[in-house]
Amino acid sequence: MASIHLTTQKSEDTMLLAPAPGQEDKEMLRQAAMLTRDLHTPNPAMYWGDCFGSAAIGYAALLGAIASGNAWLTAALVLVSILTLYRAALFIHEITHLDHRRLPGFRLAWNIGVGAPLMLPSFLYEGIHAVHHSRAHYGTERDPEYLPLAHMRPWTLPLFTIAAVAMPALMFLRFGILGPLSWVIPPLRRVIVERFSALEVNPAYHRPAPEGDFARRWKVQEAAASVVAVTILATTALGILPLRAFALYCAVVAGVALLNQTRTLVAHLWENDGGQLSLTDQYRDSTNVPAAFLGVLWAPVGLRFHALHHLLPRLPYHSLAEAHRRLSAALPEPSAYPQANYGSLSTLLQRLGQATLRRH
Repeated sequence: MASIHLTTQKSEDTMLLAPAPGQEDKEMLRQAAMLTRDLHTPNPAMYWGDCFGSAAIGYAALLGAIASGNAWLTAALVLVSILTLYRAALFIHEITHLDHRRLPGFRLAWNIGVGAPLMLPSFLYEGIHAVHHSRAHYGTERDPEYLPLAHMRPWTLPLFTIAAVAMPALMFLRFGILGPLSWVIPPLRRVIVERFSALEVNPAYHRPAPEGDFARRWKVQEAAASVVAVTILATTALGILPLRAFALYCAVVAGVALLNQTRTLVAHLWENDGGQLSLTDQYRDSTNVPAAFLGVLWAPVGLRFHALHHLLPRLPYHSLAEAHRRLSAALPEPSAYPQANYGSLSTLLQRLGQATLRRH
């Protein structure tokens, strides 16, 4: 009985001392800044080797799947291609946060080697993701990357996930047909820019027109993705590219999108009802899954530490594990820091599903 009493007392003390909703955990914010000062320099060898090594394996596996005559080997190679190209594609997230003076040429190379071939140019995410990190916009109706999924009906979760399978068709429509047409039809162009030029989860978000250097990068990246889309569609229609190759390419792009959509389901708790959050509450509405054995596959490029990333968005992905180790040691309960740590993908999916069932 004594041990039960002590456990209960500890829990009560933690509840009393933990920052209340709306309050900042000032010690957590202070320690996060202080303990990670030496971790902010991106490692060029890590970025270039990881990203383009993954891409090379992914493309080689896709070509192998196209050439293979064995169904099981084809399936295995498609899976390898999905996992490795997914990892390479997720460097789009790093591109949105990088100080590009420290890694010159990386954004251009990524768009040439990954963005254009997958019809995923970085302008689709650049600028959009910065709004998501804003204290004023996170979790509100102005956040392009947020929906209160935990408050929505249970059927929205599988629909939200499965919709990702349509990604190849949507990208071919966007870059192979509507995009080129919009260059000569101004009213269509406005719609394309506002409604079909962002990787978003909030359908109410309207994207503003780009300006300055970003507008010039957008134009070049969009043209490159359109060249790829039109070439694939035209060569398939003319019989130059075999239907099997086209189908496997679409399967890989759909697989990458489906895997990312599943990860997105557990990147946050999705419990905010539209109000403005403190940085601490933004952190607690996000998730770390540090011990996930398969996390390197479903949440690569540092995304197992998504809550920590919201605390320190400029920290390079390869520094997040060390930052988490330091902060975990320095900030035990009743700090808010352990409150964003979860055990697995399945635990978070179950929590989200149960939240929708409780509300409906």
